[in-house]
Amino acid sequence: MGKIISVANQKGGVGKTTTAINLAASIALSGKKVLLIDIDPQGNASSGLGVDCDSRGVYELLMGEATKKEVICSTEIETLKIIPSRVDLTGAEIELVSREDRETVLKTALNGVREEFEFVVIDCPPSLGLLTLNALAVSTSVLIPMQCEYYALQGLSHLLKTLKLIKKSINPDLKVEGILLTMFDNRTLLATQVKDQVQKYFSDFLLKTVIPRNVRLSEAPSHGKPIMLYTSRSRGADSYVELAKEIISRSKTDELTPLSGSPV
Repeated sequence: MGKIISVANQKGGVGKTTTAINLAASIALSGKKVLLIDIDPQGNASSGLGVDCDSRGVYELLMGEATKKEVICSTEIETLKIIPSRVDLTGAEIELVSREDRETVLKTALNGVREEFEFVVIDCPPSLGLLTLNALAVSTSVLIPMQCEYYALQGLSHLLKTLKLIKKSINPDLKVEGILLTMFDNRTLLATQVKDQVQKYFSDFLLKTVIPRNVRLSEAPSHGKPIMLYTSRSRGADSYVELAKEIISRSKTDELTPLSGSPV
């Protein structure tokens, strides 16, 4: 059975899409079958992989206008597929709100996906609306990218409390894949202090891999490529390869922290 990982944080600009793209690509390049689902109306994960966002995607899947098989697209990496997104996905939340099954539409539409793919990575929008709830309802775990700054640390406790509520009401099997520190610059005192605070209060959740601030990571999306295909010789590429290894290793041992272990 495959693993479904939502990359989520209600705060924007923390590296969710960069992480979703490069984690999915790194795992796929290790030889595993991976599906990336872009459930963010901005469609950045789709464009970041060079996928034509005019094709049918998540919106049609959620609205029942297309099947899972019909919306899966190929990418430059043979073992990596994607269900793309485009701006009309914005209207999906309004259209879903009146449905009784509004939080589990994606779960129903993805029935059987864990038998087809070893890993499914979902890039969530920077909010905790219906699209993100649908992603969390179908997920086995949630990966939380976090920029090393003061406001990000403030939002972490709130997010973990929200995830506990989702576990209680929607998805009792949901676990935390881990907190991933992103855009880390060890030259700044603030980054080091935030890292120490996360280690102190959320050590059970903190991943070993840390993603550094890296220019190449910022450049890669404009070329429609994950960092490993844009430039494999960079600190950014190395860090996401290490993250992929850590996630794969944790999957083999089921080394995940239950939300009940949160100090909040």
